[in-house]
Amino acid sequence: MTRSRFTIVALAMGTVGILLSACSGTSAIGDTATPAASGSRIQPSITVDAKVAALLPKRFQAGIDVASGVYAPMEMLDSNQKWTGFDYDLGQALGAKLGVSFNFKNQAFDSIIPSLQSGKHDIIMYGMNDTPEREKTLHFVDYFHAGMEIVVKKGNPEKISKVLDLCGKSVAVAKATTQADLMRAQEPKCKAAGRKPVTVIELPTEGDALLAVRAGKAVADVLDAAPARYNAATAGSGTAFEVVSDPAHPTGFGPVYTGIGVLRKNHDLVLALQAALNSLVKDGTYQQFLDKYDLSAYGVKSAIINRGS
Repeated sequence: MTRSRFTIVALAMGTVGILLSACSGTSAIGDTATPAASGSRIQPSITVDAKVAALLPKRFQAGIDVASGVYAPMEMLDSNQKWTGFDYDLGQALGAKLGVSFNFKNQAFDSIIPSLQSGKHDIIMYGMNDTPEREKTLHFVDYFHAGMEIVVKKGNPEKISKVLDLCGKSVAVAKATTQADLMRAQEPKCKAAGRKPVTVIELPTEGDALLAVRAGKAVADVLDAAPARYNAATAGSGTAFEVVSDPAHPTGFGPVYTGIGVLRKNHDLVLALQAALNSLVKDGTYQQFLDKYDLSAYGVKSAIINRGS
């Protein structure tokens, strides 16, 4: 996912620095950054869509609190610790269509669903993949479709070219992510190929997983395609990592939908968000955001509910 305007998040090993631009579902590179302000400013060029706003339940008309975190380029913090990134811009535009503020709050990824259940937040916008397991608790308004990519050290010293090349090797992933499940699911295929299973190393954040690769503690990191390409392009000015690309999977391995997570009891809010997103698709704003962050390959043609099932 794209970037512009960089903020440097220092990673404590040697002089490692992951460059987070204008601004990666999963825990993210910047989870250790200072939480940003709530970020309720609305895109001034977008006007309220009266038909859409009429769908918003009254209980949310004072504003919508968004559980999020830093996962470049979906959500990022600029040098002033203000929110930016694709999800943030999209959230502000959705709020403008609905006539309410979208207030982003920094939250650890593995606690975002409990934060909704406790009433701390109303929705999730954190590059979160729509999966059957998560749909047991949440409805998703899906707005993005991308797979996963393998990130290795620059030069690809282990000559990784596909997922099965990771059999018998250590792979770092962020904790509580679908990437960990994907790696463990390779065990039967590894066994059939006469190889040992992937050793999955779960770490607190995506930044930790990338650092493990750079430090040689893991052969690869597996993460969503857009953040993978972003980090390969920006870390060490592009000298730290590279993405293993398979021509047969131009949008990544096992493409999945990413969506706005909403508690199942709030189905009326889901319908309002779907209508707002479709309004942004229709007027071209959604495409402008995709272009801004170089994410056009992963866009959808309309807002979709629960495509992960």
